[in-house]
Amino acid sequence: MSKTKRQMPGLRWRNGVWNIEKRSKFAPNGWIRESTGLTDRGEAEQFLIDRIAELKRQSQRESAGLHTFREAGKRYLREIIDRSSADDVAIHLSQLFGFIGDLELTEIHDGTLEPYIRNEQGRRLAPKSINNALGVVSAVLNRSASCWRDEQGRPWLRQAPPKISRVLDRGAARKPYPLNWTEQDRLIKALPRHLQDMVLFKVNTGCREQEVCQLRWEWYIEAENVFVIPAWVDCEQLVKNGEERLVVLNSVAQRVIDSRKGRHQEFVFTYTRGKKDPKESPVTKMNNTAWKAAWRAAGLPVDKRVLRGVHNLKHTLGRRLRAVGCPLETRKVLLGHKDGDITSHYSAAELEELRGWLEKQSDQRVSTPTLTTIRPIAVG
Repeated sequence: MSKTKRQMPGLRWRNGVWNIEKRSKFAPNGWIRESTGLTDRGEAEQFLIDRIAELKRQSQRESAGLHTFREAGKRYLREIIDRSSADDVAIHLSQLFGFIGDLELTEIHDGTLEPYIRNEQGRRLAPKSINNALGVVSAVLNRSASCWRDEQGRPWLRQAPPKISRVLDRGAARKPYPLNWTEQDRLIKALPRHLQDMVLFKVNTGCREQEVCQLRWEWYIEAENVFVIPAWVDCEQLVKNGEERLVVLNSVAQRVIDSRKGRHQEFVFTYTRGKKDPKESPVTKMNNTAWKAAWRAAGLPVDKRVLRGVHNLKHTLGRRLRAVGCPLETRKVLLGHKDGDITSHYSAAELEELRGWLEKQSDQRVSTPTLTTIRPIAVG
């Protein structure tokens, strides 16, 4: 007489599938309660065995202070500040998880990323897209090392790799397109009002896109007419070079700031969705659909070899400062470029000198192949 195979305890048939209800010392609350999604008992039992083994490995890693890239990637996605880029980050992570998701953070380096790179190159993915995904890897590792701590106060990663190598783009890099004054007028006219303000501010201060989007009133020093942007906000590197960012306002940028006062308690640049939702919401991204439509409407180049994003505004200011004779060291300060001698602490006279160059580039009418006459643009 054959013996009946003993069934594994911990499985319950409910709603047409097998569900797990089992005690486990490796589960966070002592119980595993989840659906297997399976209708076959044998397959459900194997699912349960694999799940217990997975929780055991995870518990062992946690007790040793180790974490996988999948854990870190999911946490990064939950905490990412720029929600407008969350969808892109999620796509990159889902592709990366198949290659490095189960590796411990200490095992992530150029060598372990090579299979992912070869696979994406085989799919003929653009080098820029691969590099964007590698940038997400760097961001996750940096945050694991600098921000996240376990219950014992240990960092998730003791030290991030010095550098994750990028893929070489065999094609020509896109060239920046500094705007002349007439092109700037056409572009601003084609933009919605809140983006008009942001563009005028950016092209007169040299701020980066996220420095403008995340600009807060608490950073404004009204007595000096400057903003001092901290290098780190909620463990997210806001300023590219990791230093405080001094933002000096000329008269155009100052009019923009004055016109924004009282609209939002925290953020400088906000917008309303319409009459049905009059609440002011922060702008998370300048290089959006409205910008792209305005760029085309303004008759600006759409050639793939030319940059079409908002970073052109920073190049525009740099070109104009150079055209009026602004020294290199001063341009570095005004554009927020890294320099060992740069500090956010300046005397009143030094601030006025910096402001003077910004006024000069705005007022001076320069005749060059790319810089032409400006007509006044009303703000507010």
